[in-house]
Amino acid sequence: MIITTSQAPDDRLLGYAKKLAAELQAQLVPRRQMSVRKLMQRSNSPYMLVATEHELRLYEREQLDKPLVYHPSMAFVKLKGMLQGAREKLIEYSGCRAGDVVLDCTAGLCSDSLVFSMAVGETGKVIALESELPLYIVVREGLKHYSVEIPIIEQAMRRIELKLASHKQFLAALDDKSVDIVYFDPMFRQPLHESSAIGAIRSMTNNEPLTEEVIEQAKRVARKCVLLKEHSMSNEFERLGFTRCESGQGLRVAYGKIELS
Repeated sequence: MIITTSQAPDDRLLGYAKKLAAELQAQLVPRRQMSVRKLMQRSNSPYMLVATEHELRLYEREQLDKPLVYHPSMAFVKLKGMLQGAREKLIEYSGCRAGDVVLDCTAGLCSDSLVFSMAVGETGKVIALESELPLYIVVREGLKHYSVEIPIIEQAMRRIELKLASHKQFLAALDDKSVDIVYFDPMFRQPLHESSAIGAIRSMTNNEPLTEEVIEQAKRVARKCVLLKEHSMSNEFERLGFTRCESGQGLRVAYGKIELS
């Protein structure tokens, strides 16, 4: 991976880029008025991070026209609805309450983690796992720095604990009954509606299917339940031992649950 900045960076931005490069053991490349495409042509790296005044952009060699930039996306709309009393299926089906500890095993852009973080509040905790380094860095920095005009939403964003980890290894290392809810959303790898943000991360994600071994570990670790989001026509619920949650007719997204308490 290589790291550069926007054109004519100030000392603060250059210092930020240097810090990232040191952390990632990546090459810091001076911009020198070159385009992103030109810089990529001079490198063998599949990815490039560009630090700008307002955001961190991740470019993938094969789709330079679709940089990944962190944004809370539809989660922001859901959170505003929750503040106005709307019921969110993710919270309803999981039984999530204030003070709960939630483990999101498929963080992606942390949209669902953000909904959980709002629900558990300051007394709870949301741990989100992302196994792919490029995606992890962009989302981690976004959670730290993305500005939201509604303080309670920004606070929920800042509270998420994003970790660079495989859920298989992370679950195996946890103690029995150490979290309340374990959540999986493998369907964001192949979404029904391709948003620009999701399209940008398609090649950066881990597409390995969930295994029975992972679900057994999740059941061991969770106190309340294990929750799975999938396409409504998916056979994963039956394959992995989940009971489908009741939902309206014609919905494309479904949830399955393994109740533990």
